Amino acid sequence: MRLTPLTDQHCGTNSCPQVYASDHGTIVVQGTLVTDDTVQAAPGEVLVEIPAEIFRAAAAAVSDGPA
Repeated sequence: MRLTPLTDQHCGTNSCPQVYASDHGTIVVQGTLVTDDTVQAAPGEVLVEIPAEIFRAAAAAVSDGPA
């Protein structure tokens, strides 16, 4: 799978929260693992947290790009 960053993060370690477009036509999110007893994630799924400004920038990048 090839991932393309949708936001311009300059943390220097590649460990920043980030949103990527994949070459499979999907969106991949990198963030902090979240646990919540009220949400049951499916097997193989996890919940992650990212800053709202990263989400907004990624959403703008997706909506501005080719459909």
